[in-house]
Amino acid sequence: MSSLTPTLSSDRVPLGIVMMLAFCAIAPLIDVSSKIASQEVSIAQVTFFRMVFQAVLMAPVVLVLGQSLRLSRRLVWLNIWRSLMLIGSTAAFVGAVREMPLADALAIVFIEPFILLALGALLFGDQVGPRRIAASVVGFLGALLVIQPNFAAFGVVALYPLATALFFAFYMLLTRRVAQEVPPEAMQFHTAWMGTLLMLPALALGHGLGLEGLMLTNPAPQIWFWLMGVGLAASVSHMAMTYALRWAPSATLAPLHYLEIVNAVLFGWLFFGDWPNRLSWAGIAIIVASGLYIIAREQVLARSARRAARR
Repeated sequence: MSSLTPTLSSDRVPLGIVMMLAFCAIAPLIDVSSKIASQEVSIAQVTFFRMVFQAVLMAPVVLVLGQSLRLSRRLVWLNIWRSLMLIGSTAAFVGAVREMPLADALAIVFIEPFILLALGALLFGDQVGPRRIAASVVGFLGALLVIQPNFAAFGVVALYPLATALFFAFYMLLTRRVAQEVPPEAMQFHTAWMGTLLMLPALALGHGLGLEGLMLTNPAPQIWFWLMGVGLAASVSHMAMTYALRWAPSATLAPLHYLEIVNAVLFGWLFFGDWPNRLSWAGIAIIVASGLYIIAREQVLARSARRAARR
């Protein structure tokens, strides 16, 4: 078995669950830090320093683990595209939480599994049955319930989480390809330093032309704290997710991922006094229920496939 393939053992499943819960607790801090920092600096600057600090934090991890940083030409291009998708996803979400409540923005992003189903069917010919199609449609309708009041309040910004979900779906597809050949720690490092380099020309051009969304400034020390917080929370939470998937089956972990919305509601209320309205709560409930149904169907189909393979 390849060293890049996770090996699951039953005695580590509880630890995997703990790592997944840690991810759900820490990941919303990326959004909190982004929302606070983006009040003072541009969306591009928040996105850029997420990449910078993630690269700085992951470099010693890769060195300590002794992982090779060599990439074939094909993997270089795949990682470049992966970095571009993460830049797009991060920038769209920072733009969303700059104005919107955290929980509302995150709930809309959770339509990403439905987009992955559609992309799998369109790009790879995956079989998607009518039940999962129906659940995806219902999930989109739930997202519309969350978008509607936010669109009335914030305009087109309420659509930014949809862009985040689309970018992140492509990011996940690329991740699955790269993860077959590159360890997760090295993959995060490559994504971060490549993202940093990719953003430099755009930031230089935007700053030179005085474009507000691409301006670079020297903020107050407390804003630097929150900018570092974006990179730190991103690195720690994604490493927790990586180890969770190494130690526990994805079918066990997937339902727990929705706890991230619960924590986003809590952090949004604690830091910003935000609380979803009734329409948003209804949409969140529909999105979660639809996602959990799709996860359950995936488990049923996987069991059926295993039984058929034994015959």
